[in-house]
Amino acid sequence: MTTYSCTNCGMGVAGLTCASCNNELVFVEITKDDGSKVGVSECPNGCGKIKSPMCCGHEMHAS
Repeated sequence: MTTYSCTNCGMGVAGLTCASCNNELVFVEITKDDGSKVGVSECPNGCGKIKSPMCCGHEMHAS
């Protein structure tokens, strides 16, 4: 299970699931057109992806 945690306050989120197929989302990094990378949570069945969670104005880190 992927767990996301905030390096600022310690808040954590675990077990994000896809509402369409009920599978756990997996953390992946994608490369944007400008070459920068961004973390997303993606459905392993291809249902889609979302921006990974944020807390305290910063991206939460996946473990």
